[in-house]
Amino acid sequence: MAENGVRLLGIAGSLRREAFSKAVLRGVVDALAGKAKIDVFDIAEIPLYNQDVEAEGAPEAVQRLREAIAAHDGVVIVSPEYNYGIPGVLKNALDWASRPYGKSAMNGKHVLVITSSPGVLGGARAQHQVRETLERMGARPLVWPHVTIGSVSDKVRDGKLVDEKSLKFSVDAVEALLREIRRDANEAVRAA
Repeated sequence: MAENGVRLLGIAGSLRREAFSKAVLRGVVDALAGKAKIDVFDIAEIPLYNQDVEAEGAPEAVQRLREAIAAHDGVVIVSPEYNYGIPGVLKNALDWASRPYGKSAMNGKHVLVITSSPGVLGGARAQHQVRETLERMGARPLVWPHVTIGSVSDKVRDGKLVDEKSLKFSVDAVEALLREIRRDANEAVRAA
């Protein structure tokens, strides 16, 4: 854990510059200013997973992703829902982070999943799929009411989530993630 507090890594599961998932992440980062630091990692340069490429050594963008995950105490993933599921680019980044087998960068990491959608369900189906993937990778998704933001297109202004209820729910979840990370760090210190 960082000396001055918990360090979180934010990942948006879309490549589009004005993606709602990026707007949600921006809103959460701003709402937490002074309470928590979230460094944002852009997955745009992560190549498609290929075990032949992995065997030759992970590409530089993949190494940066793995190192960023390792350097942070927890991860906040904000994902859209595409065709009732997890976006391919996010799944691809998580697949790279899970490799090599048995050495997942996400192993033991506390993770908050936030999903959003222009539809009323707020990406609930993608939420489930992201959590399944994380659990298989050895990550520790936050046990909390699932943070889904429906009708997200009505809740974003100037590239940022501004809806007060959605922001409060998201910030409350990040604060729960921080408490869980700190609790585990304190238990580890007491056990040492």
